[in-house]
Amino acid sequence: MNLADQLREYYVREFPAEAARVVERGGELPAGLEQLSAESYTRLLEYADPGQLNALFLALEPGQRSRVLQLASIRTALLILRSLTEGERETALADLPGGIRSEYRELLEFPERTAGRYMDRLRARYLPDQTVGEALAELRQSKIKRVRSLYVVSEQDELEGRVDLQDMALAEPETPMSDLLHPVEAVAYLSSTEEDLVKLFDNSRSDSIPVVDQAGKLLGVIRYANLFQAAEEAATAGIQRMVGASADERALSPALFAVKRRLVWLHINLLTAFLAAAVVGLFESTIAQFTALAILLPVVAGQSGNAGSQALAVTMRGLALKEVSTVQWRAVLSKEVKIGIINGSALALTCGLGVWVWSQSAGLALVIAIAMVTAMIMAGIAGALVPMILSRLGQDPATASSIILTTVTDVTGFLAFLGTATGLASLL
Repeated sequence: MNLADQLREYYVREFPAEAARVVERGGELPAGLEQLSAESYTRLLEYADPGQLNALFLALEPGQRSRVLQLASIRTALLILRSLTEGERETALADLPGGIRSEYRELLEFPERTAGRYMDRLRARYLPDQTVGEALAELRQSKIKRVRSLYVVSEQDELEGRVDLQDMALAEPETPMSDLLHPVEAVAYLSSTEEDLVKLFDNSRSDSIPVVDQAGKLLGVIRYANLFQAAEEAATAGIQRMVGASADERALSPALFAVKRRLVWLHINLLTAFLAAAVVGLFESTIAQFTALAILLPVVAGQSGNAGSQALAVTMRGLALKEVSTVQWRAVLSKEVKIGIINGSALALTCGLGVWVWSQSAGLALVIAIAMVTAMIMAGIAGALVPMILSRLGQDPATASSIILTTVTDVTGFLAFLGTATGLASLL
């Protein structure tokens, strides 16, 4: 290995996050990355943009790919495997040892945001009759970092308890692990949801939670840091999905990658915009007769859109934090209707007064006042019901709520304003 390769190896190994940002900014894979050791390359993948994992992984030789999948965290390995085509995935899995291959096939079947997706596989096995010195030697060999406790199992791999590293550091090397055992406060199962895991961590105040099967056999460990990172990514991904961007896109993702993810939703949004335009077209004669309506039309639509977004954000937060469920839709709807009436009435007075001062037309002021109350009520109803309905249908409310809401608020706002104007045309 020449000096340049040594420097590259050191930089990626010691500063993987910065190295990943360099790769992202370049847009193309830098020359020489394939010369990295599997350990350093894996460190790079752990911090890389998910949108670039596919290209980074496929740049490796088949033997290196297998080694990287064995070294990577389960989260990163699953992200890589899901980025591959079915044929590429089968080839990558075929090169893995039988036990790991079976494990990944099983994990790929688990639903999103469950314990099976977050857990780290066991790299060492600790028994009650092991000495502290032997356990520490195994821990050093496993190269696991940021561990505060170890989980001890029986000969049949049944979970016996946990041992704190602080206790091990203070104990004599000959001390049996069984002398330092503490009971396990909480355990998770492979199907435990993200919400279940959050509650377990809150109640146990532990840095990690063991994952067991129905027989109590230890399968893996979920670290708090992994769950926190996953929850953070889920929250930011939800924000991106709400506006039609991919959850995998990052600020420095390649332009073509972002275009592929965004363009479909932009076309969907274009279709909904045509729907709103068609509603306006129904009242073409009214607008032609009273041109002031065209000037005031964005006011009603804009206010209803903002009100709907407020209701949507609060409802989605309530669903995400389990403050409400879809069963309570009537209570949420009732609240938003009341808010719509009160806010709509207040805005109707302000807006109506402003329109009267501007146009000197009491009829036009009355029209926009009525439309404002109607549009605000409909916006609140849409903001509350859209995520509730999507959640009830088993869909992610963040995926399409924003686009659906925009369509509903635009259409109802236009209908309320122009429909009221047409009905009260004699007063204009």
